[in-house]
Amino acid sequence: MAPVEESRVLKVAFDQQVFLLQEYGGISRYLCNLAKFFVQMEGVEARIIAPLHFNKNLDAMHGLAGGGLLLPKVNTKLLRVAMAMSKRLARFGINQYRPDILHETYYSSDDYRPRGAKRVLTVYDLIHERYGNMFENSEGTTGPKKAAALRADHVICISESTRRDLIDFCGVAKEKTSVIYLGTDVAFLGHEPLQEEIPTLARPFLLYVGNRDGYKNFSGFLKAFANSSRLKAEFDIVCFGGGPFQVEEKKMAASLGLDDDRLVHRAGSDQILANLYRGAAAFVYPSLYEGFGIPPLEAMAMGCPVISSDTSSLPEVVGDAGEYFDPMRVESMTAAMERVTQSPSRSFELVKLGRQQYRKFSWEKCAQETMMVYRSLL
Repeated sequence: MAPVEESRVLKVAFDQQVFLLQEYGGISRYLCNLAKFFVQMEGVEARIIAPLHFNKNLDAMHGLAGGGLLLPKVNTKLLRVAMAMSKRLARFGINQYRPDILHETYYSSDDYRPRGAKRVLTVYDLIHERYGNMFENSEGTTGPKKAAALRADHVICISESTRRDLIDFCGVAKEKTSVIYLGTDVAFLGHEPLQEEIPTLARPFLLYVGNRDGYKNFSGFLKAFANSSRLKAEFDIVCFGGGPFQVEEKKMAASLGLDDDRLVHRAGSDQILANLYRGAAAFVYPSLYEGFGIPPLEAMAMGCPVISSDTSSLPEVVGDAGEYFDPMRVESMTAAMERVTQSPSRSFELVKLGRQQYRKFSWEKCAQETMMVYRSLL
């Protein structure tokens, strides 16, 4: 392909894949943020081509970078029909648009690239490859991911950790990869605390955010917390999101000597989450593996001390603004929680460092570096 002339508009298309798979979700938020910045750039035209989709993040853009018709939730049979129709319509739309760059939004064995366009793929993590035993159908993700990565002209990884895993598990040449960090969604958390949205909690609390299954290591967190008589006596655990506690989780908590009222679940708006970050004694992130890790940055932005695993991408994201532990060792996690909760000076130091650290990550920087990758291919 001949180089794009500086005076000519560079045309970027995002395909429909992830917008059919997520109603909200971090990947669709990332892609929508990229598109928002691209449409503001001089000499760039960006379009999300998702004629039929289920994604609220895309719908909230109100056609700023294209999009399509937001569908209501449907049963499995109708879902297959909707996905098949969207696939055909998207292929037609991409060919009609004739982009210079096709940014594939997820992993598929199908190739939507029109003639003359370059393919770019973002890989978020290799969790299915590293911890395949924790998922029912890892091959359903690993096969398409490898196919998409190998056919791409360039692969963007959201951390150095993800890039290393991509090279190891998929055999992608390092020279066709780049690391571009995600931005932070601090703005969506709001600024002014609305205390009436959070019922008063009887004791200080440690905060856990997100799903609690498998590699997220929530069970390890419970064991580490219960391992300290001081933590058990002085703190509650508050979990935001991830659904109500399961029977197995309640049984484990009881077996560890944690009463029902010491394990609290909260869900709801981003404002509630923001206030929980503000009110927590610390945010604990016990995950065994993350491709990036947005919640620690959110905690930092809200002035909450971060206690984090020292694995995968997390040291890249958290930097020197976290109290680290080995997530495979209960006593290591216990000691980290005690160091922060017993020391007001250490807690204050982490808050101060965190406010500096989260500012290193922005969607504007992410978009600019992504555009540099696009232009390097043309």
